[in-house]
Amino acid sequence: MKTLSTLLGTALALLPLTASAERGSDGELRILYWQAASSMNPYLSGIAKEVEAASLVLEPLARFSETGELVPILAEEIPTVENGDVSEDLTSITWTLREGLTWSDGTPVTAADAVFTWEYCVDEESGCAALQQFDGVAEVVAVDDRTIEVRFTEPKPYPYAAFVSSEAPILQRAQFENCTGARVSQCTDENTHPIGTGPYVVEDFRANDIITYSMNPEYRDPDKPAFARVTLKGGGDPNASARAVLQTGEVDYAWNLQLPPDVLDAMSDGPGEVITSNGSAVEFLFLNQTDPNPELGDARSTVEGGPHPFLTDPRVGKALSLAIDRTLIAENLYGDSGIPGCAVVPAPDLYKSDANDDCVTQDIEAAKALLEEAGWTDTDGDGIRDKDGMKLSILYQTSTNGVRQDSQSLIKAWWEELGVETELRNIDASVFFGGDPGSPDTRQKFYTDVQMYTDNSKGQDPEAFLGNWSCANIPSPATQWQGNNIQRFCSEEYEALIAEFRTAASLEERGRIAREMNDMLVESYTIIPLIHRSILSGKAKTLEGVRMNSWDSQIWNIADWYRAD
Repeated sequence: MKTLSTLLGTALALLPLTASAERGSDGELRILYWQAASSMNPYLSGIAKEVEAASLVLEPLARFSETGELVPILAEEIPTVENGDVSEDLTSITWTLREGLTWSDGTPVTAADAVFTWEYCVDEESGCAALQQFDGVAEVVAVDDRTIEVRFTEPKPYPYAAFVSSEAPILQRAQFENCTGARVSQCTDENTHPIGTGPYVVEDFRANDIITYSMNPEYRDPDKPAFARVTLKGGGDPNASARAVLQTGEVDYAWNLQLPPDVLDAMSDGPGEVITSNGSAVEFLFLNQTDPNPELGDARSTVEGGPHPFLTDPRVGKALSLAIDRTLIAENLYGDSGIPGCAVVPAPDLYKSDANDDCVTQDIEAAKALLEEAGWTDTDGDGIRDKDGMKLSILYQTSTNGVRQDSQSLIKAWWEELGVETELRNIDASVFFGGDPGSPDTRQKFYTDVQMYTDNSKGQDPEAFLGNWSCANIPSPATQWQGNNIQRFCSEEYEALIAEFRTAASLEERGRIAREMNDMLVESYTIIPLIHRSILSGKAKTLEGVRMNSWDSQIWNIADWYRAD
């Protein structure tokens, strides 16, 4: 039986797109992200707005294409068992850098930069957002200036995580060597003006506002990019973004148009068009497993502060899930771009579990019965359930976005029908998805009971994504609030499956384990899938070369974009 590294390690044969313009001759490219970037360092965030803004500058050894296949970027080719670059015993992978690579400052890119990047991320004091990408890595060795050997603690059948995807690019050691450990978030210049290998360099960075880029004079392809400058504006909302690209033509590209279908249809006759990418994106509810009580001070929403007073009971979480009519949300707020979802990993099919597909059916009465069973009754007749003197009251937050606020309103009504008091809160997306460890309003801090947003796995294998729910990935002050185990789920059984998945070689075994992990997460009712989403963005009809990508950075191939004649 072939190993996974054999089956998935072959790069997609991609023909380069030939621009109709010479390097820099197409002037300015205007991009709008309604979530504004607060940093250009993806290791401080892991959220799309930072990862994608940085992807114009910082690059990994390989990325995932728009179909989820591995494509070499800084590497000459994708290592496999067949070409000898993945060891027969699956305990190491060897990457070879392209010949002649230089940083934008003209200095050579070497294997030592990769070694440094690994050390930078795994430092216990760094709070690295991409820590899971280096799971199982024992050592990274610079064999010579162009050869990087990643050695694993045990056989790793899927070795394509470290330095792969826009979430785990290579940093220049010379620039960041004094920005390690507890200092990672303090190096403002380095984190906003990184020296990279991509087609652009940062010219000006204004946090939570606008980034301007100019062409990298050292970019490896002398014919690209076609656009001399890029302006990436942040802020606003999906509606304003859609108008700017579809109706007024103020921008050339607008990211993530999460809008009802009738709103998009009404804008369809202008200079822009909607483009779609299908992947594994899911709109989730996350149920806090720790206590967000402000009286706990620094221990608020941490393991040290104690468990949540009622959301650690899966009967309560299941009741909240049963009360939701996912079909109504999908049909009215997403249209063709969303279907009711009951899986954490809905794609590829190999990894999708259908064990919880009955979540699509709303059942208010069953939800009420579960709450009764859990001891939550309305003892004083005020319409709100209570238990041992505590009201069943939820603070439910998300980012500011029309579809999300409409979803909140529907869910609030259904939960209040159960007797669950629900207060809604929405936060500017740039803040909510920001990485500022001092802000009380980030998704990582999770200072409420429930929150909602979209997440997804990268590429065709979900090992790193499912590994996010390791106990070690729970955000806390000790990690500068980094970590992707947002709901603070922790299970010994799940940890055992993470370890089993790490060493499973056959596709059949990997599929089985991933589905089991999926079911354990869903049935814990700490995370509630709502909608399996397509990602919609908008582009000018004159903008060519765009290959929208939901498996990696959406603008991963920006060097190939050009203006049509």
